[in-house]
Amino acid sequence: MRLLWKLIILLPLINTCAGAGLLSHPVFTQEPEDVIFPLGLSKSEIILNCAASGNPSPHYRWKQNGTDIDFTMSYHHRLDGGSLAISSPHTDQDIGMYQCLATNTLGTILSRKAKLQFAYIEDFETKTRSAVSVREGQGVVLLCGPPPHFGDLSYAWTFNDNPLYVQEDNRRFVSQETGNLYIAKVEPSDVGNYTCFITNKEAQRSVQGPPTPLVQRTDGVMGE
Repeated sequence: MRLLWKLIILLPLINTCAGAGLLSHPVFTQEPEDVIFPLGLSKSEIILNCAASGNPSPHYRWKQNGTDIDFTMSYHHRLDGGSLAISSPHTDQDIGMYQCLATNTLGTILSRKAKLQFAYIEDFETKTRSAVSVREGQGVVLLCGPPPHFGDLSYAWTFNDNPLYVQEDNRRFVSQETGNLYIAKVEPSDVGNYTCFITNKEAQRSVQGPPTPLVQRTDGVMGE
């Protein structure tokens, strides 16, 4: 009889546990990653991903630069599941470090920090560039001088009105570190206007500088 009463008492508990599943603390299945976003895109949205398993199912909060985001007061932050959606992002107020918090009755976990940065490149100054003079047979460096920017840049140059980029060969080299164009053993056919083109893929923008004139000095060939 005592065994029967124990079974009667335990059976509802067993059914409850089986129905609800075992309780478990939150564990991240997806954490936010660093984002470099093009500055100035209209009708744009950034998604910082976050998801966690756990029982009961976790609920989520986010921190920006160590401060809780108040979704009731923010017009451009919203939760998408556990992920953070930022609509019409702006560099002044949205740049920084973000962390996701997942909480259930067994505890709270804090994600890795994810850095949000904005890629951009400004226009070149429009002032005229001074001519660079060189003797035939000498080497010369034409400076690109990229404007303020953030994000990786790629460089190319055009010559006079030719829409094709200057091709690198055994005399011409474009540094992808500085953007400068190096020309060895200058020939008369090298004389003309050179223009630096810069592309910032992360900013989805390209700019071109003012032309730099290359002129040949008339005081003799190198070695004379």
